[in-house]
Amino acid sequence: MESYVDQKDGIFKSVCSLDCPDQCGLLVHKKDGKIVKIQGDPDHPVTQGNICNKVRNMTERIYDPKRLKTPLKRTGPKGDGIFEPISWDEAIETIRSRWQSLIEQEGPESILPYSFYGNMGNLTAEGMDRRFFHRLGSSQLDRAICTPAGSVGYKYTMGGSIGTDPEDTTETKLFIFWGINAVSTNMHQITIAQKARKNGAKIVVIDVHKNQTGRMADWFIPIRPGTDSALALGIMHVLFKEHLADESFLKEFTVGHEELRRHVRQYDPAAVEAVTGVSRNDIIELARLYGRTSPSLIRIGNGLQHHDNGGMIVRTIACLPAITGQWTKKGGGAIKGNTAFLAYNTKALQRPDLLKGRTPRVINMNQLGKALLETEPPIRSLFVYSSNPAVVAPEANKVRKGLEREDLFTVVHDLFLTETARYADIVLPASSAFENTDFYTSYWHHYAQIQKPVIEKYGESKSNTEVFRLLAEAMGFDDEPLKDSDEEMIRQALDYPDNPWLDGIDYDSLTEKHFVKANRKTVFPDKLPTPSGKIELYSKMMEQHGYPGLPTHTPLIETDKYPFLFVPGPNHNFLNSTFSNNEKHIKLEKEPKLHLNIKDAEEKGIENGDLVKVWNDRGSCILPAAVGENVLPGVAVSQGLWADAEGKHYLVNALTPDRLADMGGGATFFSGRVQIEKI
Repeated sequence: MESYVDQKDGIFKSVCSLDCPDQCGLLVHKKDGKIVKIQGDPDHPVTQGNICNKVRNMTERIYDPKRLKTPLKRTGPKGDGIFEPISWDEAIETIRSRWQSLIEQEGPESILPYSFYGNMGNLTAEGMDRRFFHRLGSSQLDRAICTPAGSVGYKYTMGGSIGTDPEDTTETKLFIFWGINAVSTNMHQITIAQKARKNGAKIVVIDVHKNQTGRMADWFIPIRPGTDSALALGIMHVLFKEHLADESFLKEFTVGHEELRRHVRQYDPAAVEAVTGVSRNDIIELARLYGRTSPSLIRIGNGLQHHDNGGMIVRTIACLPAITGQWTKKGGGAIKGNTAFLAYNTKALQRPDLLKGRTPRVINMNQLGKALLETEPPIRSLFVYSSNPAVVAPEANKVRKGLEREDLFTVVHDLFLTETARYADIVLPASSAFENTDFYTSYWHHYAQIQKPVIEKYGESKSNTEVFRLLAEAMGFDDEPLKDSDEEMIRQALDYPDNPWLDGIDYDSLTEKHFVKANRKTVFPDKLPTPSGKIELYSKMMEQHGYPGLPTHTPLIETDKYPFLFVPGPNHNFLNSTFSNNEKHIKLEKEPKLHLNIKDAEEKGIENGDLVKVWNDRGSCILPAAVGENVLPGVAVSQGLWADAEGKHYLVNALTPDRLADMGGGATFFSGRVQIEKI
């Protein structure tokens, strides 16, 4: 069959590569070999042709004149962004030479890869790169910046990333969006909820900020940051007290319900109000609504887990559907993530056996600044791909100080000269997802998808897998797994009998059908992968790991002396720092804002639109104030990670702590405190 690339005109099936639960099916329109339009694929069973602004305007990014065309070598001071073009041969040889010298002098652990999911393709994110760095014996990266705290917390309760099938939520009668701005970050769950609302469903949003999702809810409940576990425990108190629990479900499918029942007596609505800022009447009303409405769904957001107590928050909320027996109702239960259904053979893809018995040190990506400035023996080389840590990592000023080190040899593989790339010694041009072969597995819906290249590679850009094959060859590594083609890697990853839900999903079926659904036969699994095989409301394993065995509210760490809790949330038209340097998306988003309560603003003499300085011991930024009732007093919320721009000081991660969350080594972006003053 003629490749998509060779067909200069036509409409071609594709998939969105962004780090988003929706993972939309796409139709890519080509004319004269170039993409002229991107639209949603109406045949996709979940996304059904609807796409967001980010993707609708993706062509602006693919053909942005600022996109990198050739490898570059730094010729000016670090951070100034002064480079000259070089050949791929020179770039690869420079890297090989520097790395071989470092390995001889200081060992392979002096080299650190740094990446995340700037492209959600599984080959791009965790394929040849992992194989190469395993073989190299470099320091390993704990990629814990996004979901691990919540994933670990949820796993203690449910055994793994097992949630409701989104397609079943057309039946749902109550949606609780908890800590998620789903209009911006999970739009198709909103689309389904709005359709269900026409059939009588109610939408409740619990969040620290009345954002786009809060504004479209039937009931918005503002809450103090980091107190969500207390609210969940208060709801449990009412459910048990007013006999709204499903006793038969608790007896059959859970362990620890009697212990939990006794434990939550202390979380009466009055006590919970004092902690959360949610009135006792609202707590009682919400609990009754939840206990009496079926099916009901809780969509657990990512924001919740970015607190000091983020793992316990998610663990606690995950207990609620068990108390009301919602897991056996079609459209009931909860969604934190659904990766279990499409779990593939990560060992076959990543090949940890290439470590050959070595156990290199592991560095948590949330503490990159600390790692670059304080780790002994030091990191001497950094290879960054699919990420932009100078903007997205916490304690950004510390990160940038680390990147400034003259003795740090930094390589960046990206589509643009990002803020991080400006500090690099060598910059390599990356191909876009539409130029690569890859397979995709959603962490929300149940469909795996394949991406075949649609267009020729831009300039001299290369894919992640190509770069690491070149580096392996240059380093003299002749291991066969380092020579595998993209197709071979996909076949290996999808050959995974340990996951029966993956049955029927392989390279050939994906090539033929473009998307294939996980083989999920029941609404609720017969046996959960917890130690008991049941939902663990009380967890012995948690106690063994040093946590309370029952859901418990733990206050945020009060190390900072500043008065405002600061939550740097996402915005609508960027995804992390992606699109923040594209003119079209900037125009759509307009400018960043700092949302403040009117009472706080009046006390400080701040009016709507005033520029304010936001600061703490870690750094500062300057943002326009948005004054109103969208946040509670004592809370400040920004939206979006904005690119560096002349005369602007938008770097919100200059303020965020690099402390680790209670579980999984997760980030604590949302548990920082700041001071605010009018400029």
